[in-house]
Order: sequence, then structure tokens, then C-alpha cells
Amino acid sequence: MESLVKYVQDKYVDKKDYPDFKSGDTITVYYEITEGNKTRTQFFRGVVIQRRGVGSTETFTIRKMSGEVGVERIFPVNLPAIQKIEINKKGKVRRARIFYFRNLRGKKARIKEA
Repeated sequence: MESLVKYVQDKYVDKKDYPDFKSGDTITVYYEITEGNKTRTQFFRGVVIQRRGVGSTETFTIRKMSGEVGVERIFPVNLPAIQKIEINKKGKVRRARIFYFRNLRGKKARIKEA
């Protein structure tokens, strides 16, 4: 059964070529939003907190600060609405999932550049 799922994912799911990013990197995701019959492109810029999953079910979480409020968004890697992903800064972190980043404020919330 599992090999059947893998076969269908490999054959029918379109794979997009995005730059290689990991947790700690600051990226900008440009994605398409449909409102009624109009579509527009919106971007979300923030720090990658985690990447999880394998293959077509892989997702990544981005966190940004909007004023004093932290906003997180989870994107599937194979989301058809994603137009492009830009890497703004490469970050150097020791963990694959940096959930401790949620509790940091101000200068402590900086990530060293790689």
C-alpha cells in the first residue's frame, strides 16, 4: 500500500524547483490569493521555524513579527498557489525545529548569519 502511494505521488504530483532552505533561514514566499474572480500575489517574509514531512506531504512553518504580535503560517511545499520562494538570509541554528524562537523578544531573537 505504501509503495502504491509513493508511486502515485512520484507520477502525478508536480514537483517545483525551489531553493534549498532550512530552519533559521529568512525567506520570502510569494503566493497567489483568489478573491472572487480576481487574483493577486501576496508575500510572506519571515524565519523558517521547521520543515516536516517527506515528499508531497512536506510542509514548512514561517514566523514573522507583525508589530508586537507573532504570526505563523504553514505552507505545503507542493502548494500550487506558491509562485516563488526567495532566500533573504541564511541562518545558523543548531536545531531542525526552533520552537524556542517563539519566546524570544528583541535582540535575543536575532539569528546569526551562516
